[in-house]
Amino acid sequence: MSASSLRSFEYLESLPGRDFKRLYQRPSTALAIFRRMLPHLAKTFVMAMLYTSSLPLSDLESWVRPDTKEYALSLLSRLHILHTSSVPGQGQVLSLTNDFATSLRLSLTGGGHHQSFGVPCDTPDKHQVSLESLDAFARSQWEGILHYMVDTAGVGMQGGGEGPSHGVKRLLEIGGLVQMKGRHAAITQAGFSFLLQEVNAQVWTLLLFYLDNAEALNMDKVDVLHFLFMLGSLELGQDYSLATLTATQIHMLEDLRDFGIVYQRKSSSKRFYPTRLATTLTSDAGALRSVNAGFDNALRSSDGKGFIVIETNYRIYAYTSSPLQIAVLHLFAKLETRFPNMVSGRVSRKSIRSAIQMGITSDQIISYLTTHAHPQMRKNVPILPPTVVDQIRLWQIEGERMKPTVGFLFKDFASSQEYEGICRYAEEIGVLVWKSDPKRMFFVTRVEQVRKFLENKARSAGAGNGG
Repeated sequence: MSASSLRSFEYLESLPGRDFKRLYQRPSTALAIFRRMLPHLAKTFVMAMLYTSSLPLSDLESWVRPDTKEYALSLLSRLHILHTSSVPGQGQVLSLTNDFATSLRLSLTGGGHHQSFGVPCDTPDKHQVSLESLDAFARSQWEGILHYMVDTAGVGMQGGGEGPSHGVKRLLEIGGLVQMKGRHAAITQAGFSFLLQEVNAQVWTLLLFYLDNAEALNMDKVDVLHFLFMLGSLELGQDYSLATLTATQIHMLEDLRDFGIVYQRKSSSKRFYPTRLATTLTSDAGALRSVNAGFDNALRSSDGKGFIVIETNYRIYAYTSSPLQIAVLHLFAKLETRFPNMVSGRVSRKSIRSAIQMGITSDQIISYLTTHAHPQMRKNVPILPPTVVDQIRLWQIEGERMKPTVGFLFKDFASSQEYEGICRYAEEIGVLVWKSDPKRMFFVTRVEQVRKFLENKARSAGAGNGG
């Protein structure tokens, strides 16, 4: 299961059973979950039961080894695709849930009037949209989001764009990918990890943030999921009608335009086009795979086309003209010289410490340099100079030797019993940072509740003595 599939599976797993019942009433959703979420063995089990009423567990055990089936069966159960029952004379029997089985059969054989795979427009578009322009639009929108995350919105963007919409910026902040420092956004550790993902995983990450906030926007999250899974089944380059969309889904179009997932010539248009970011939502095909080198995502998987050379003297050379790649590099390196197809600079204590203060870890920096190492660097074993790797880690450890914590020290207790009672209370309320039982001392971050506890204890002791 890919990273994006795992993330979307974890979200689905958290849904209540009644939401699954509604989800599986749409064939496009059942097909998308079957294609995207299930490993090969689970798919085999589903197909074996799709046109039968049930399957004895003993029959299943004769097909596969006992140790291999448990994960597949557990996953199918957690997604409410499979349920187990006991039948006299047969023992435990497996069967597919009715809604899922019915919808999956419809998606595979056709028929019905569900229209869950979209309705193509029956009139030609006066303003014909080509695949190249759809890819250019998706590239521009998505690159704008990544530029904003590294605080370079508008740099090198087509048409002089000004970065993502306010809604997208707010979503990045809610998701913890950026944090506002004054009027400027600064990338976080989670944001840098996001940049290291491939595009499809990035898209799903943002969409899951969107789903988490759907109810706050008065949107039905099941309706939102229906639309996302439908988009994954549409044909690239085909225009689709808004006539069969719900109010929630029509509202979503504006947000998905900001992501570059769908294209509309104007907001009042009665048709929309899915981009490559949409049509690859429920497949493992690479999003934007046909886009020209101008959208060579700085953060794609290692494919032998690395561009970074780093020397033992900490000099760094990046053979790229992509503003996005240069901006990402600038997060942890001091760039000094720029040529048409190359930038050069240096990794220093100051540049690494600056990245660490933003939440980027030394391991993330090393991983990025390794992933994007130039083919000439890949001939070395190890790929990166050990002195550079060790020094980057040391620069991080350097700032972790001592961490100040503001708080209060309690000591000089009259007895062990008094010390243990108060210390236990501080630990229970979550303010205890450090303690030393032999010295009868402990340190807390907040004193108000502990002081109140001491006052109540003294008052109780006084009342007892007075009685």
